[in-house]
Amino acid sequence: MNKCITQTTDFLAESSALLLNNCKVVTPDGTTIFTPDGVSSYNALWLRDFSYMTEYAGESISNAEITGCIQFAIDHRREDGWMPDRVYEDGVTAYAAGVVGHPIGEANLDNTPFLVFTVHSLMARLDAEEFQKLFDNWEPYLQKGLEIIPLDENGLVYNDPQRPHSPYGFTDTVAKTGSLYMESLLYWRACLHMSEMSQSPKKKEKYLQRCHAVEAAIHLLYHPASHAFYAATGDCAQIDIWGMAYMLYINFPCLEEYRNDILHFLKANYDKYVMYGQIRHLPDGEYWNRLLIEILPEEYQNGAYWATASGWVIWCLSHIDIPLAAKTLYDVVSYFQKEGSFECINTDYQKLSSFVVSTTNVFGCVKRLKNDQAFWDAYEKIEIGE
Repeated sequence: MNKCITQTTDFLAESSALLLNNCKVVTPDGTTIFTPDGVSSYNALWLRDFSYMTEYAGESISNAEITGCIQFAIDHRREDGWMPDRVYEDGVTAYAAGVVGHPIGEANLDNTPFLVFTVHSLMARLDAEEFQKLFDNWEPYLQKGLEIIPLDENGLVYNDPQRPHSPYGFTDTVAKTGSLYMESLLYWRACLHMSEMSQSPKKKEKYLQRCHAVEAAIHLLYHPASHAFYAATGDCAQIDIWGMAYMLYINFPCLEEYRNDILHFLKANYDKYVMYGQIRHLPDGEYWNRLLIEILPEEYQNGAYWATASGWVIWCLSHIDIPLAAKTLYDVVSYFQKEGSFECINTDYQKLSSFVVSTTNVFGCVKRLKNDQAFWDAYEKIEIGE
């Protein structure tokens, strides 16, 4: 195996394992939960963070721990079936972003989809019969959690501008309204996973119908003049860099025209959204048109750069500009080695050290690219200074 592959993979594997070990908290009932960071800043089980951890670095989490976290989340669902945004060690539960008891919007739109992703990750690890027993118990709650997500007349996830939900959790301070892009991709993927896990032909067909609806309507978020997808059709109708990279990373079945436009956009606008291999939500100089709470420009979700999305972008760039993809990985790994794994960064700005998914999400991409010899040849040239 190429030495640089081994060194990079080992570094990310060891860093992910260390971060995951340091973010564990044991609840009074004996459940081990995983918090988003290792310094107890976000001291709760966040469903989306745990989903990323399980999907991208699950070898450092046991089956019993994953099962326990899934059950812990389901046990703290809301009376109407809405799944938690997060559950604290003592069982205190929040369904939307913001301080407990003072949400900054209605319940997050991505809570159930990310829980479904975690369940799907578990499916690949368990004996089929063992998994089915668990899923049969969980399916009614997951199904209900998906059914109460608001949709528009075309089957896309919809956010009411008069009473907006907090949307995708890594933009949970942003008041994206109308038909939504990233949130519809998450909903599509959750329905696809449910169709794979359910044993009922009738339910399988229903989930697939919802997938097909999103596939048929996603063009409504496409902006021809920009050759890019917008985050929403209402407030925050702005180019969604994370959403576009994620769309290709999860193999969403879009038109070849859209796929090519996304790849060319990511290459042509690279310097407008990348810093030290980490990714801005919007192109440089742009800020969200509407927020749920005030966030200063160039900070947090309103202009900072995140490694959460780096793996998706690296993988996309590897399909259009291999040296640029390799540079992005080299830059983000070098940053981790010199500075650490932060929630987000900017010039003279670092927010929250020991942020787990910054590292695990990059690790997931590296594992996906493990056998791409052209990519690693380009990476090696950067490493030796050619």
